Amino acid sequence: MTRIAILGAGSWGTALSVVLSRARKAHEISLWAHNRALAEALENHRENTTYLAGVRLPDGIRVTGDLPTALEAAQLVVGAVPSVYARSVYSEALPCVTPEMVFVSATKGLEPATHLRMSLVLAQVLEKAGSAQPSGRIAVLSGPSFAVEAARGEPTAVVLAAPEARLASWLQEELSGPSFRLYTNDDVLGVELAGAMKNVIAIAAGACQGLGLGSNPLAALITRGLAEMMRLAAALGARPETLGGLAGLGDLVLTCTGSLSRNRHVGIELGKGSKLAEILAGMRMVAEGVDTAAPLLELAREHGIAMPITEQVDAFLHRGKLPRDAIREIMDRPLKRE
Repeated sequence: MTRIAILGAGSWGTALSVVLSRARKAHEISLWAHNRALAEALENHRENTTYLAGVRLPDGIRVTGDLPTALEAAQLVVGAVPSVYARSVYSEALPCVTPEMVFVSATKGLEPATHLRMSLVLAQVLEKAGSAQPSGRIAVLSGPSFAVEAARGEPTAVVLAAPEARLASWLQEELSGPSFRLYTNDDVLGVELAGAMKNVIAIAAGACQGLGLGSNPLAALITRGLAEMMRLAAALGARPETLGGLAGLGDLVLTCTGSLSRNRHVGIELGKGSKLAEILAGMRMVAEGVDTAAPLLELAREHGIAMPITEQVDAFLHRGKLPRDAIREIMDRPLKRE
């Protein structure tokens, strides 16, 4: 029986603990919450009323606010913390890491300060402990997956990306369940980039709705958003077909159209005229796209890639541009071939 430690008791970390408790293979699962009060409430009342209300936590899941306790004897560690906190959490966990541990990053975003993907952040932390070739122990989980729907047992298909086929196949067998289908992929770069980039496009999609626009602009936005995602991913060495799969197109459509999307919500409120600080203050969960737009733009500029939608999203997020003016500027760009 595999012992799994899930780091992060937000909506996705909590949902994964529920989903993996239903996997075809039996597991011992520990869920770590940074907030000890939340951990105590979860352990006692078996419901995460803050981040995943209405979903009961199975009795077999152990919840703790103590990181060493969560990691004790763990064979598999799943990281589900926001990208801005990932390095500090992994660093705190380092004294408890053993050479046999396998890691799965389930965070969709880039580290704001370094622009690094989560698997690279984790690899850097593991290297500090003298781990040889840490990337061979790291996989990435991504794809279209609203936490509450997955936790309710609604059919969900995601991607498990790892550099080594043996690791990917083992994780696929360990984590798959009756309503949780995993496809393997060895394009870790493409899967992680897609998971970060789609959040920015979703903010633009929300802004369109907040402005009262209809289906025509949304369809154009998703299509052209995917095109710029593919341009940057290809320039960085990812495979185009990865962007056309679950981690790319699948997650992009979900995040741009689904009412549960946090990034889309931010865009909607910005389109209605709310200030970003006010929007974020009213949210209990993190919208990763807010901190991802600027790093993506820097990567694009380094490689000479045009990302007009991302550029405009960054402008109305951080530089005071009105969403309506941003959309007008996109429409006024020079005409070109598709």
